[in-house]
Amino acid sequence: MTIHRILESWLLHANRRPKILIADDQPTNIKVLHELLGAQCDVFMATGGADAITICQRELPDLVLLDVVMDDIDGHEVCRLLKADPLTSAIPIIFITSQSQEADEVMALQLGAVDFITKPINPTIVNARVSTHLTLKLQGDLLRASALLDGLTGVGNRRKFDEDLLKDWRYTARKKEPLSIVMLDVDSFKRYNDQYGHQAGDVCLKSVARAISEALRRPYDSVARYGGEEFACLLPSTDLRGATVLAETIQACIRALGIEHAASDVAPVLTVSIGVASAMPTPSANPHDLIETADRQLYQAKRSGRARVCSIAAEFKLQDAQ
Repeated sequence: MTIHRILESWLLHANRRPKILIADDQPTNIKVLHELLGAQCDVFMATGGADAITICQRELPDLVLLDVVMDDIDGHEVCRLLKADPLTSAIPIIFITSQSQEADEVMALQLGAVDFITKPINPTIVNARVSTHLTLKLQGDLLRASALLDGLTGVGNRRKFDEDLLKDWRYTARKKEPLSIVMLDVDSFKRYNDQYGHQAGDVCLKSVARAISEALRRPYDSVARYGGEEFACLLPSTDLRGATVLAETIQACIRALGIEHAASDVAPVLTVSIGVASAMPTPSANPHDLIETADRQLYQAKRSGRARVCSIAAEFKLQDAQ
C-alpha cells in the first residue's frame, strides 16, 4: 500500500492524517524524509534525542523515524526511554542509520524497534516500510479503541479512563494548567432496576451516557463508565469553577431527559449526584489522589440528599505517581 492510500485509510478511519516524528542530527536527512512524507503525513522534526522524547510525549506520533548517532542522547537510549514510558511505549520506531552490521539491526530490534533501514536513504524502501507500519498502527489503534469502549453505553470503559487520566495528568502538568474530574452516580439506581427491570435499566444508562457526552463540548474532554451506574469525566485545562458549571449542566441535562423514577425518594424523574475535584497536576504527585478527592465529594453529595453537586479544590501530599 502506498503512502497516498495510507492517507486515505487514516482520514476514513481516524479522521486525521498520520503523525510522524523524524529524529536525525543531520538537517539534510530530515529534509529528504520530509519531502518524501510531508504531503501525506503531519511531520515533526527533532535534531537531538532530548527533543525527540519531548515531542513524543507531547504529540504522541504514530511512527518515529530515529537516527542512532546523535549528539546529546543517542537513538538507542531514546528508544529505551520511549519504550519504558507507558505514555509512549506503543509508538512504533524505525531506526534509520548508517550502521549496517547485522549486530546493529539485532540490537535495534531487541530494544523494541519495529524495523531497521540503512543509509543512504532509498525513497522506495522508506515509502514501503513506512506504509506498512502506519497500516499496522492504524489497525492496532482501531482494535485498541474497540477494547477500550464500554459494551453497553459506548463511552470509554474503566481502562480507558485510567489511560486518559495518566495522559491528561502529564499534559496539564507540562502546560501548568488545572485538571478536573467529575464523578457522578445515578441516584437510587437499584430501586430503578427493581421497579422497571434490568432492560429498562440498561436503556437508562445509555441515555445518561449520551447526555453526558453531548454536554462535553471540547474534543479533549472525555467520559467513561467508571463502574455500574457511575460515570467519570476528565476535563483537562479546566479549573474548579468551570468544572462545577459543567457538572451542573450535566445534572440539568439528565434531569431534563424526564426518565420516570417512581421509586426514587429524591424526585419523580431520574437524577444524579455529582462530585467534582480540581488540582494543578505536578509530575511528582499521584493522579489517583484526585480521583479519591472527587469520590469523596460524590459521597458528600449523596449523603447531603442526592441530586446535587459538591466540589472542592484538591490538596494532597506530593508523592511519586504510580
